Amino acid sequence: MKIFLKIIFSLFLIAITYFTITASMERNVLEAGRGLWPDLWFKATLVDTYCAFLTIYGWIFYKESSWISRALWLVLILFLGTFAYASYVLIQLFKLKADEPTASILIRRK
Repeated sequence: MKIFLKIIFSLFLIAITYFTITASMERNVLEAGRGLWPDLWFKATLVDTYCAFLTIYGWIFYKESSWISRALWLVLILFLGTFAYASYVLIQLFKLKADEPTASILIRRK
């Protein structure tokens, strides 16, 4: 399961990197935002995305005991989205010892 999750979250990073670079080469994100903002589906997708980011951040808030770390991860997730949370999950997976179950990434470490 650990290897599967490492592959999945690595693919997330690869996919978001590819599409971000490709989209950036076509048009600036601020320019695109001005054109998309009037579209209600764009707004719905944006709200959906940030609700998902904040849900994932809830888990990170629980896992991290330092307020500095919590604040840093909040900023990273709000500004980098999938880049940040996929990186966080990969960091947690790579911290697991060989004999630890995958579910251990869900709980707070001492």
